[in-house]
Amino acid sequence: MAGYITGDNRKVTTHRLLEMKQRGEKISMLTSYDYTTAMIVDEAGVDVILVGDSASNVMAGNMTTVPITLDQMIYHAKSVARAVKRALIVADLPFGTYQASEFDAVENAIKMMKISHVDAIKIEGGEEILPAVKKILAAGIPICGHLGLCPQSINKYGTYAVRAKDDAEAEKLIRDAHLLEEAGCFAIVLEKIPADLCSRVAQELTIPIIGIGAGNGADGQVLVVADMLGMTQGFKPRFLRQYADLHTVMTDAISHYVEDVKNCDFPNDKEQY
Repeated sequence: MAGYITGDNRKVTTHRLLEMKQRGEKISMLTSYDYTTAMIVDEAGVDVILVGDSASNVMAGNMTTVPITLDQMIYHAKSVARAVKRALIVADLPFGTYQASEFDAVENAIKMMKISHVDAIKIEGGEEILPAVKKILAAGIPICGHLGLCPQSINKYGTYAVRAKDDAEAEKLIRDAHLLEEAGCFAIVLEKIPADLCSRVAQELTIPIIGIGAGNGADGQVLVVADMLGMTQGFKPRFLRQYADLHTVMTDAISHYVEDVKNCDFPNDKEQY
């Protein structure tokens, strides 16, 4: 049964997210990259499913999000879209698909929307990508912004440390957030910034602010599904709460299966024709 937590099975839209912020209801967002996981996440009542370019790390084993291509993102997004009935589906445009020119940006955004059937796209950056933002929005495609730590720019940063701790970078982030709202973005993800700064942005802007490692002053939260389910090991930043230990559960189950096969216990008489 879809949306059992909320009891509301209506399709989540960008307008409904705005209504949620206005009435003080927090927004839940999780990543998904495949049909089976997306179906479970949707049925559990998550409001927004992000087909993140974190698929580069989680699904492909890359060290950063930079290598993943548009076609690979479309494959993941299309798989997710087939499974989801309630949640708003947002797909990342990967590195290199919108930075060169606003014309490339709108062409790639249209390709993502037409082939994958997601509801919206997400791109990283502020004032420097504003022409691309405006061009994509003019084409009728909803955009979720992304400020703070922008993983696609990790080669420039050289570190995944908290961003916007100094006054200059904090003021730029605030200015960029206002610019994205004024351009027409329906929401903004703020990643790994001081909690007080995130709270300030959420209070100043009318659109929803989704945090990851940005404190509880945001209008919602997002996590990578493999991280919060404990499928990954060794990645335990302060902001990550693990709600399960699927790594242990899966390892134990698979080991048990291997043992049963080796001992000729699987399949048994009831499991064959």
